[in-house]
Formats: sequence, C-alpha cells, structure tokens
Amino acid sequence: MKFGIDIGHNCPPDTGANGIKFEDNLVVEVGNKVIAKLKNLGHDVISCKPDKASSVRESLSKRCAKANTNKVDIYVSIHFNAFNGQANGAEVFATSNAGNKIAKPVLDEIVKLGFFNRGVKNGSQLFVLRNTDMTAILVECCFIDSAKDMRLYDGEAMANAIVKGLTGKVPSAPVNTAPDESQNGDTSLVRLQKALNRLKITDKNGKVLAEDNAIGPATTSAILNFQKIAGVLPTGIAGQTTWDAINLILAKRVIRANAGGPIVRYLQYRVGVDPDGVYGPLTEAAIKKFQKQNGLTADGIVGPASWQKLIG
Repeated sequence: MKFGIDIGHNCPPDTGANGIKFEDNLVVEVGNKVIAKLKNLGHDVISCKPDKASSVRESLSKRCAKANTNKVDIYVSIHFNAFNGQANGAEVFATSNAGNKIAKPVLDEIVKLGFFNRGVKNGSQLFVLRNTDMTAILVECCFIDSAKDMRLYDGEAMANAIVKGLTGKVPSAPVNTAPDESQNGDTSLVRLQKALNRLKITDKNGKVLAEDNAIGPATTSAILNFQKIAGVLPTGIAGQTTWDAINLILAKRVIRANAGGPIVRYLQYRVGVDPDGVYGPLTEAAIKKFQKQNGLTADGIVGPASWQKLIG
C-alpha cells in the first residue's frame, strides 16, 4: 500500500493553531512517527508537506499535487484542533464511503486512548480532501487548547493509533525519528551543540556551549533554554519535537506578519519581545527596529538578509 502522509501546516505562512501546545510541533511529532511506522510495516510512504509556499492556498495545493503525482492509494492529513478551551476529543473527516471506511477505524483507535469521540464527519469543505484524487481523510487528533486532551496526549500512542487504524497493526517497538548522524559525520549531540550555538542559545550561565559531545549541565541547561523559547515541553532532552523546532528555524523560511509557532517565538526572543508565538504589532515593530539597526530594509519581513544577520 502506498500512503501519502501530510504533516499539516509547518509551511509559513501556513502555520497551525496555538493553545497549551503548538499544532505545528505536535503534527510534526505524530506525522514523522506515522511515516516511520508505516515504512517499518513495509508500506510505501510519500511525505506530502511542501518545503515552502508563498500562501496558504499554495501550501495546500502543493500537498495535493504531491499525493496526486505520486498516485498514492490513501492520503492522510494530520492536524490538531483548537476552539474555546472547552471543546475536546477527536474527529476524522472524509468525503466518500471509501473514506468513511478508513476514517472510522482510525477514529476508533484514537478514542481507545481516552479521547471523546466527535465522530466521522463530512469533509467536503476541506481543500485537501476535495483536491486529492484518491481516498483521503483528515485527522483532527484532539484539541491543543483543551487541558483534558493535553493530559491524555502522547505522540507515540497517537501515532500507533493512526497506524493501527490504517493497517490493523503497528510495529512492536517505539520508533525513534530523531536524527542520529549529520552529513559531516558529527554525532547528534555535537550537531545539537553546534545548532544551539548557531541559534545563539546559551547555557544557564550565559555561556556558549563547548562542542564536545558531552551531555553535561551546560548542554542540558541550553536545551531547556531553547525549549522554553520555542514553546516545547521543557524536558532538557532533545527529542524529536525539539529537533523539529530547531530544524524549522534553521530552514530560514520567509516570515511575515500573522505567522506563528516556534519560529516566531525564536524571532521574538532574538529581538527582545516576550515569546508568545504570535507575530503581532509589537513583534513587527521590534523586527523593524532590528532590521534598521543592522542596515537592512525595515519592512518587518524576515527574509534571507535578516536571517543572515540572525544566524548566518
């Protein structure tokens, strides 16, 4: 079976919702695990998330085109909901009887984790379900602004539920999707120290990290510092979600007003604004000030020249 797995959002200006956690972070965590688990079960998997887009519509169109061009058998778009802090539970959208037959077992497996069953729903209004040629579903795993759902949420368990719903089985062991090697042969810990130094994330004493492949107090405190800035659960351990946030920033995508997520939180940290992950007027003013101080066009758009000044 060939699956098209679409990790929702994560393609500014197409960014996810904010809540107790960030949708962009959670869909990357769950999506990467789903991809790895399906591959471990012997399935072909196409990742449908685009690397860049100039608009939300272009982002959505590229996802559909990737699935259609690769003629996947089943397309699965992974998302998390947000509403009013009170709504909770999981729901799956489909547009056909074939889609409903796939959506129901996926939803049933997620509900087994303790989430409220909001049902299989008609997704004919959803762009990615309307514009894919194959059987397609969109999974809203749970609500990121629901304290109840966030207490229940576990990325490994959610990925297992989706994979089991799709295939009837899951790999026997957890899948580690964090990178182990760099292209230059550095271990992941050295890569981490280099990345944190490049991002100008210091340890608890405000010092640059020694790139010594040693997970001592300095590196642990720098990881915690980055996690708090990026809005990642502060564990002091650089797991998949932390690496995803680091790589998202290092991708140096063009950021404009109304963007959100870990990249905006990092930019806010660098320009002296309290990081809330929302590119609003205060953030725009601070970025323009940074651009002016560095001899750049003060337009509030963080493009290649601004990124060069920020992280080289």
